[in-house]
Amino acid sequence: MQVDFYHLTVRPLERVLPKIAEKVVETGGRLLIVASEPARRDMLNKLLWSYAPDSFLPHAQIGSTNDPDQPVLIGAGTDAPNGARNIAIADALWRDDALSFDRAFHFFDDDAIVEARAAWRALADKPGVERRYWKQDDAGRWEQAA
Repeated sequence: MQVDFYHLTVRPLERVLPKIAEKVVETGGRLLIVASEPARRDMLNKLLWSYAPDSFLPHAQIGSTNDPDQPVLIGAGTDAPNGARNIAIADALWRDDALSFDRAFHFFDDDAIVEARAAWRALADKPGVERRYWKQDDAGRWEQAA
């Protein structure tokens, strides 16, 4: 399983997450987006409808109709009724349950750097886990730093 740590320094989650979600869906994958706070989930739901005028990214919050049919679901926990094998952690709070997915995207900013470093270190000894650390350059492009 692969865990990609995305350190948000130039562009915020609202600019990065939709692009990641698009790529997952374009390749035929499904995605679970996790955030513990209801207000954050509501914001992410609105974001995925409106982040670009020419985009369409089908999604729903868990508990809507047809959860199993949704390519992207937003929820508070790591249960994926849509069968997602990809998880995006959108509240910077690492969850070990994410290791049951094939790929995890862990987004965090400078306010959560201490916690992200602790998660990075904790995953070092987990068998079968490949870690990657991505940071943004001054122009907002992603560079793999580790």
